[in-house]
Amino acid sequence: MSNFSSIPPLDASAVLKRFNLRADKSLGQNFLQDSSALEKIALAAEIQRDDCVLEIGPGLGSLTRYLAVSAQKVTAVELDPDLLAPLRAVLKPYQNVHVIHGDILELSISEIIDQPDYLVVANIPYNITSAIIRHLLESDPKPRRVVLTIQKEVAERICARPGDLSLLALSVQVYGAPSIAAKIPANSFHPAPKVDSAILRIDIHKEPLIPVELLDIFFKLIKAGFAQKRKTLRNSLSAGLHISPQNAEILLTSAGIDFMRRAETLSIEEWKGLCEKR
Repeated sequence: MSNFSSIPPLDASAVLKRFNLRADKSLGQNFLQDSSALEKIALAAEIQRDDCVLEIGPGLGSLTRYLAVSAQKVTAVELDPDLLAPLRAVLKPYQNVHVIHGDILELSISEIIDQPDYLVVANIPYNITSAIIRHLLESDPKPRRVVLTIQKEVAERICARPGDLSLLALSVQVYGAPSIAAKIPANSFHPAPKVDSAILRIDIHKEPLIPVELLDIFFKLIKAGFAQKRKTLRNSLSAGLHISPQNAEILLTSAGIDFMRRAETLSIEEWKGLCEKR
């Protein structure tokens, strides 16, 4: 068990004031400062002493400290240059943290992480949640586990089951098994966002549930399937794939799928069968 009791509370407002800074709304900056919530995130990641952890958007270093006392090494990628000075000041006691100034979406993971089987733990901006998750799950090397603090409704959508699936849920679940580790109220942040958050844990599959050679077809099919809400698969695939409704019907029937169903009702296994017929 990591010694979290040695980590002092962090007053985000005071740190920002000390460096004459304000949270940047355009960057989605909401600094998590509740000690209980920070501990829950670190525990959800199940960090081992020899682990390498990638943190995206460390901000003022509140979560980074919990990762640093748990892992062998933490690589923290921060986009905002204004936060580098306070971040390094907060992290001065932790010698196993390497801070990188950059945009995670523009960086190749292999250039900043040299250890396979690494972990990703982060409190990420709500407005780029989907882009970050896709970037991580398609990276090489892939993490073995991803733990993210994101908007509660988005976390619930990612964890949905057939009948209520979405493009985002399928895009995540094809690579890993998502679950919600805990909920975090808005007042745990400074400034407080307008919505509550959740700790999303994704345990990455050793291989995607769709064979690698069919992944491009899979993403093409699900994008077409979800492009037109409330339409049957026959009509949405017809429009999205630029094929006739008759050919869409034949494709679905050949995979054993009722062409009157809607995209949100199909399981990944059924999408796989459709990929194999395409």
